[in-house]
Formats: sequence, structure tokens, C-alpha cells
Amino acid sequence: MRLHILGICGTFMGGIAALARELGHEVEGSDANVYPPMSSQLEHLGIRLSQGYRAEHLQPAPDLVIVGNALSRGNPAIEHLLDARLPYVSGPQWLGDTLLRHRRVLAVAGTHGKTTTTSMLAWILEAAGREPGFLVGGVPANFGVSARLGRSRHRADEGEAGTPAGERSRDGTAEQPATDFVIEADEYDTAFFDKRSKFVHYHPSIAILNNLEYDHADIFPDIAAIQRQFHHLVRIVPGNGRLIVNAEDPRLAEVLAMGCWSHLETFGIEAGDWRAQLVSADGSRFIVSHHGQELGQAQWQLNGRHNVMNALAAIAAAHAAGVPAVDSIAALSTFNNVARRMELITDIHGIRVYDDFAHHPTAIATTLAGLRAKVGAARILVGMEPRSNSMRMGAHAAELAPSLRDADAVVLLARPELAWDASGIVTALAGRGAAVASVDALITALLQQARKGDHVVFMSNGGFENAPRRFAAALEPGGR
Repeated sequence: MRLHILGICGTFMGGIAALARELGHEVEGSDANVYPPMSSQLEHLGIRLSQGYRAEHLQPAPDLVIVGNALSRGNPAIEHLLDARLPYVSGPQWLGDTLLRHRRVLAVAGTHGKTTTTSMLAWILEAAGREPGFLVGGVPANFGVSARLGRSRHRADEGEAGTPAGERSRDGTAEQPATDFVIEADEYDTAFFDKRSKFVHYHPSIAILNNLEYDHADIFPDIAAIQRQFHHLVRIVPGNGRLIVNAEDPRLAEVLAMGCWSHLETFGIEAGDWRAQLVSADGSRFIVSHHGQELGQAQWQLNGRHNVMNALAAIAAAHAAGVPAVDSIAALSTFNNVARRMELITDIHGIRVYDDFAHHPTAIATTLAGLRAKVGAARILVGMEPRSNSMRMGAHAAELAPSLRDADAVVLLARPELAWDASGIVTALAGRGAAVASVDALITALLQQARKGDHVVFMSNGGFENAPRRFAAALEPGGR
């Protein structure tokens, strides 16, 4: 089948393209911006890419058009496929109908930590010999790709949660149990014609509800609207499946109060069935317990309370899939995080430069708190781009300055098109902040302040005009 994917260079749609190609389909696609690294990855797979959304890119007509959620009515490609009555489907629905129907799906939902936790869970299953399939909203360092089908066919041990029957013989006995598939379950809407959250298409047997806060102000009017979508996910987890839920999140408790029909396990540092005791203040070492019984001590490269919570969720979900917790704890020691999650770019002249995919005040605060616990009194400098739709709309403006409390200095990128006045943030930072109108000015301001022993963190969920690496290059001899 010849598939054309609209919005193919997004991480999610690019992952679908890779999976479709692995399934043997002829795949092509188009996007508004075709550029590395995703374009290089797709071209390496033999996928033809077209720049822009033009009607002629859909001629001759493909067998099926898979539509990304970034496209809306008025887009030339969308108008053409509707006028020409071309068959089309959303990415999440194609994935659910084509690939996930016969898999045991482990889905990771939440406002924060989805990509890290999904990658962590996939790595735990990989270390256990499961060879899971996965689709992650980033590139896990342990795998080097954002998506794969997975190859193992294991017989599930008795007691594993939500194991699908797989293919059955005439007498009804399972012949080939399904492959585990780990997926990042996004609450963002599915497509211009389907305003449900993406995750309702995945039908997981095991689902993690990591946390829930207000976000995506462009599609959700309030927190209650997001909670309703999360409850749609709860409704489709089977009775013999498993829900792994953050015990410290009151909004998730409200979601469960709407009804819960599956086996439930909770996790948390202060409460829950699965708990962690921090051995080191930065979270790089912690003891895991289940129902009060200590199971082992984890030691890994990550830090921060938020990542310990992510780890507890992944351990609990893997346990539901039949992986002993002690094996999961051991696997964490070799886990390498996803690119742009406090990724260390360089350490030059004693200045350490990080690239972080920040998109929400809570994520900013927890990330900087983890770094502060690790570096002690060393200076932390932040270059911040308010880039998500919610950030640009000003939905999080009141929380932004408090989220930066662990930073010694902040340079905020206030592009001219920003919908709100950044001066209030600068004032609230009480001498620690400045706002500039361009990335060039932001890099210059940070270069003027940086000195030996500093930790410089660039935070944005966009390309940021390659600011972290441009800053790092300027630190090289002769670079300034």
C-alpha cells in the first residue's frame, strides 16, 4: 500500500512513517519544513519527502493519506484530499487499527515526563529480553530511533496484566502471544476531524497516569476538560489490565473518582503502593519499595525528584507486564535519557551547557530543582524560550517567574510576536532576569555573564534556532 503522511517531520508522525515502512508499506510524505535530523532519518529509510503542503504532492493519488494534527481546514493539501474524496485517517487511528490491535500496549500519559518514562519503560523491557516495539516523542539514547515494531513473541507468565490472546488455534488456545508495545500517550487532539485526545485510539492493557496539570490552552478551556479526556483513557483499560497512577496528584484522584474498572496500583515518594526513598538529595540514588517491602537501590545518571517519580511509574508498569522489580531497578543503571532532556552539550572552560525540552512551569521548576540539588551553590544560568502554544498565549505567565526560582540569572526570549508583556516576568525575577527580542541577543547576554563553574541551561520545546550549540561554539577558543 502506498501511504502519504501529512506532517511527516514531526516526531510522532515521523515515527509512524518508520513503523509503516517497517511493515512493508511504500511511504512518502510532506511537511511545511523538511529539515534534519528527522528528514535525514526518513530519507535513510527510503521515504520520499516533499517540502510544503501542495495538492500536487498527492498526485497521483496514494492509497491512503495519514493526516497529522498540525494540519487544519484551509491547508491546500487538506482541501485537495477532501475535494478529491481521497481516503484518509489520523495518525493515532491508523496506529491503533493497524498495529496496536494485536499488541499488549503499555501507554504512558501525563502532562510531564511522558517521553522520559516511555523511554525508560521500553529500556526496562528491552533489558528483560522482551524486545518491545515502541513509539516515543523523542529519540531514546539507548535505542537511537524513535520507533520500531519490536520482534519478540513471549508467552506471558500467569498474572501478567492485560495480556491479549494473540493468534488462536481452533481449540481457542493462544499460539502466538502479542508483542509488547510501549507508546507515549499524548492528550493533544487527534486531527482536524477528530478532537478526542490521541490516546483514546491506543486501547492500552497497562496505562500510566503520571500527572495532570493545565496545558494546551489552545484546545482545552480548563483543567476539567483535560480530566474528561484522561477519564476516556481510564474507561478503555480492560478489567484485567492495570492502571499505574501517581498517588500524589489530586487531579488524577478526581479522574479516578469518575469511575475505575481496572486493577489499580499507585506510586509516589510520600504515598502509594510503590515508593522511593531518596538516598541522595539529587535523586541519583534511591531505594524502591512495594507495599512496604524494600526491593533494591537504584543508582543512575538522571537526577531530580520528578525523574524518581518517572522511574517508579516505569518499574510498576514493567512489573504489571511480568518483569521483576529487581530487574527493572538494575536496568535503570544503564538507562540513558532522551535527547534534549537536560542533555549535556559541552563542558568547556569549566562551563557546562545543557539543552532541555521545557514546556511548562512545573517541568521547568522540577528540572532546575534537580540540577540545584546536584550542583549545590554553583551558579545556574537559564536561557528560556516561551515557545509552546500555552506559553505563547500567556496561559502560564503567572507561574513562569516562580518556576525559575533556582536560577541565578535568566535571559528570556521575548519575540515581538509574543502575546504578552515579558516585563512582568523580569520584574518578578527581582534583578535576576532580562528579556531580549532575538536569539542572537540572548546568546550574547549569556556569554557576557557566564564564567567558570557555571551551569547554563537552554530551555525550549522548539528548535530555539540551535541556541545551545551556538552558545557552546562561542565558548570555543576564538569562538566569541
